[in-house]
Amino acid sequence: MVITIIQVSFIIAKSATTSMLESALDSLRRGEFVLLFDSAGRENEIDMVVAAEFITPEHVSRMRQHAGGLVCTALENSLAESLRLRYMHEMLAESEHRDMVLGLAPYGDHPSFSISVNHGSTYTGITDRDRALTIQEMAMLYDVPDRRKKFASSFKTPGHVPLLVAADGLLAERRGHTEMSVYLARLAGLTPVTAVCEMLDAQTYAALSVEGAQKFARQHAMPLVDGEELLGYAKVHRS
Repeated sequence: MVITIIQVSFIIAKSATTSMLESALDSLRRGEFVLLFDSAGRENEIDMVVAAEFITPEHVSRMRQHAGGLVCTALENSLAESLRLRYMHEMLAESEHRDMVLGLAPYGDHPSFSISVNHGSTYTGITDRDRALTIQEMAMLYDVPDRRKKFASSFKTPGHVPLLVAADGLLAERRGHTEMSVYLARLAGLTPVTAVCEMLDAQTYAALSVEGAQKFARQHAMPLVDGEELLGYAKVHRS
């Protein structure tokens, strides 16, 4: 059998993608950060991602200092459904502020934001310690038999941790950081709840570039996952 140069290049590229994905999954399982790029044709942003079940105040502090965006918690759709959470744009569409509701974002999707919460044991809710507690307790709800009752009795809204609801079909339905991060957690065999934060650039006052993220990834030994490659993996594995 003759293997062409094109076939060899494809095999090498596929191997590199698999290797990076395996590295990312291992990092998530160890409670470490992964950097996640959606695509140049979408938000064109990189998020710092960590599995919510492992989050600590140090994680929140590092996201504040090294990323600088909004620290949010992304939930698998089934968890959000069981908690009776709705998308914010749907709730506001039924209010007196319906004329203000953002329709499709410039990149073509509806926002994944739902309500924002604090855990009942927090004080102001904004400190690294408070936010870590809220995020971790949200992840713990996944294994609670009566999630809705526990959620209503343990959390308060409005709070300092925005909840993001992943699309039911994940990457087959929406290709945002919310879905990609939940998909990665699921692949890693972890609770499909993540903490995500956009990486910003203090020099340009814009989103951190891919080149900047690559440099940061090398300096901090963090895997950088390309969303297009992740989407390709999901299609091949039909997951």
